[in-house]
Amino acid sequence: MKKVLFVCSRNRLRSPTAEQIFSERRDLEVASAGTNHDADVPLTSDLVAWADLIFVMEREQRAKLQRRFGKYLKSARVICLDIPDNYAFMDPALVHLLEAKVGRFLP
Repeated sequence: MKKVLFVCSRNRLRSPTAEQIFSERRDLEVASAGTNHDADVPLTSDLVAWADLIFVMEREQRAKLQRRFGKYLKSARVICLDIPDNYAFMDPALVHLLEAKVGRFLP
């Protein structure tokens, strides 16, 4: 089972939406977190070490991830989705964008 982590800044809109969408797949174990200290679920070294595949929403989050948790990345692949913070939780446009962009990287 592939372990997938979705990361945005505050873990309130984009990454929780992605977690909810992809948690329905039986071949994936999913989680989400945020890079900011005030995130609902803050990113930790344990989460980073757990993941096989990490999707970040913006380049800034990839930079924070690599700077703060680089030694825990191991062989995890980090993919930037380039999805700006312009969507509400479970916004149909966000759901469609996530399915299209993430789907390319999942079997």
